[in-house]
Amino acid sequence: MAEKRGLGRGLSALLGDSEESQTQAQGGPAPAGLREIPIELIHRKEDQPRFRFDEAELEELAASLRRTGVLQPILVRPLRDMDGHFQIVAGERRWRAAQKAGLHVLPAIVRDLGDVEVMEVAIVENVQRSDLNAIEEALAYHQLIDGLGRTHGEVAEAVGKSRVHVANAVRLINLPGEVREHIMAGRLSAGHGRALLGAHDVMKISALAEQVLAQGLSVRATEALVRKAEPSETAAAPKTRSAPETSADITALENDLSEVLGLTVSVLNRDGNGEVRISYQSLEQLDEICRRLTRS
Repeated sequence: MAEKRGLGRGLSALLGDSEESQTQAQGGPAPAGLREIPIELIHRKEDQPRFRFDEAELEELAASLRRTGVLQPILVRPLRDMDGHFQIVAGERRWRAAQKAGLHVLPAIVRDLGDVEVMEVAIVENVQRSDLNAIEEALAYHQLIDGLGRTHGEVAEAVGKSRVHVANAVRLINLPGEVREHIMAGRLSAGHGRALLGAHDVMKISALAEQVLAQGLSVRATEALVRKAEPSETAAAPKTRSAPETSADITALENDLSEVLGLTVSVLNRDGNGEVRISYQSLEQLDEICRRLTRS
């Protein structure tokens, strides 16, 4: 596992958004590593998080580049096995649009970055600056969490999102492939995907997704459909009060709290009222819970 470090550190400087680039914009000296590179010597990174680009948006950007040129340099690193060639770390969208615009060179900041640094920068830059679809975003977070050993909290801080948002996004990876395709194509929303995950069984999720599409159901209607398809184990038992509500958001909150505390957390919600249960297995863990709850 890669050594844990702060995510996104120095990202602005790497992307040319630091004081150096401001100096350049004011007519001062160019930042170190900035150069004009022939476009045919620049290559995309095959496993970068963004793998779908809107053609209409690329054409719009290309038209802008024809008028003004490339105002913001891309970030590249030298390719060790191809002398004189470079790999894109950040800025593939500009590279693609520049080719459509017929440009022959691109301004680029050259940095000698390692594989881990490249993955970090590429993922954080894409999530922060681009309109990734929900599945691309989920895969990006998954790379950081499983590939680089980051926690949900570290990823959330790096990309400027909440822990719950990151946890909810990553859960979409568990959807069947055809349902993920529906989300990427915009036929279903991320909210639909999270609701469908309540069905648990892969075949049932796929069937319910087709039903949602056929009937044009909203996210709330999808949640109701899933609850109907997945009856509670206690549904047949007599109850004196309503059964706890389960939803994608409640599950994500449980996961988030469990990660923060390092203990199993259950959230029981009944029409806006309920309980938060924290399970411990030793007096030391109980002491830690008390310490966290009572500290100033």
